Amino acid sequence: MRTAELKRETKETKIEIRVNLDGTGESSIQTGVGFFNHMLTLLAFHSQMDLDVKVEGDTWIDAHHTVEDVGIALGQLIAKSLGDKVGIRRYGSSYMPMDETLARAVIDVSGRPFLVYQADIRNPKLGDFDTELAEEFFRAVAMNGRLTLHLAVLYGSNSHHMIEGLFKAFGRALAEAVSSDGTNRLPSTKGWIEG
Repeated sequence: MRTAELKRETKETKIEIRVNLDGTGESSIQTGVGFFNHMLTLLAFHSQMDLDVKVEGDTWIDAHHTVEDVGIALGQLIAKSLGDKVGIRRYGSSYMPMDETLARAVIDVSGRPFLVYQADIRNPKLGDFDTELAEEFFRAVAMNGRLTLHLAVLYGSNSHHMIEGLFKAFGRALAEAVSSDGTNRLPSTKGWIEG
């Protein structure tokens, strides 16, 4: 099983997080940020990754540190769980319809971290979650997971649907990228993947 866990403590957050890339999508999420809990639950389910997250964060300021630090920790655990990346598909993509919205996620487990984020989210806040934090979360995951990640909302109008579509699409693309390709080879003609 490709599993990893991490305890991360700063002056802003205290995080305990566990992942199992070969799970069934079970999750226990306690971040103190309701909408973010919902998104992480969806991410776990659609990636089929078991995910346990417990955070004590400075949410009396806002949710920024909590969301970004969970992204950092999750990215680190994805990279750690993948190990040498031998036998994975490496690439994954998904389109996710959410009523009037269509979101897309494309991943390369390249070892070269990069994020392209194209989403015009109109509502600045959903519950206790600043919608600009979605981009911060995905940037933290991509940089620390050493993923090339392209995310886009192709069209839509409902801010909840748009962000939810991105999390679900990311989960499904991640599941494909980290799945077995049935070989014992490194998925690179270079014979090398960074990180």
